[in-house]
Amino acid sequence: MNGEFKEVTLEDVKGRWSVFFFYPADFTFVCPTELEDLANKYEDFQKIGCDIYSVSCDTHYVHKAWHDTSERIKKIQYPMLADPTGKLTRDFDVMIEEDGLAERGDFIVNPDGVIVAYEVTAGNVGRNADEIFRRVQASQFVAEHGDEVCPARWQPGEETLKPSLDLVGLL
Repeated sequence: MNGEFKEVTLEDVKGRWSVFFFYPADFTFVCPTELEDLANKYEDFQKIGCDIYSVSCDTHYVHKAWHDTSERIKKIQYPMLADPTGKLTRDFDVMIEEDGLAERGDFIVNPDGVIVAYEVTAGNVGRNADEIFRRVQASQFVAEHGDEVCPARWQPGEETLKPSLDLVGLL
């Protein structure tokens, strides 16, 4: 990050919203498109108090080599976590054991360190930073307004729902 290797601990993550974005490997096909999409949206994530951590089972040296040689990856300002032992990947239950690679999984973690949303996608299907951003905003909204829920396709400023028996089965 910023041209330096830095260790990220659980204490670094607590107290802020976070997205852990697992991907199979550096120097691949779909992965750089996803990481670039997140890089292009990173400032928006920062504005809503959310950090991004991309994670693969590559080493930090491989991350640096990729960052230094790829125009797409050079755009990245968020930390690229190296998980060569697979510990973090296994902790999030997205390790493909027979390949030693991570699934395409993204996890939204609240400031208390609790996973509040996650999605795991097939290896050949890229993800959309705009949708992850919307899910973070919805997660933040319901964390702040516990008596309201966000319907499908909800965007900030739109109407939410207050759960009640009157709504059961009618929508």
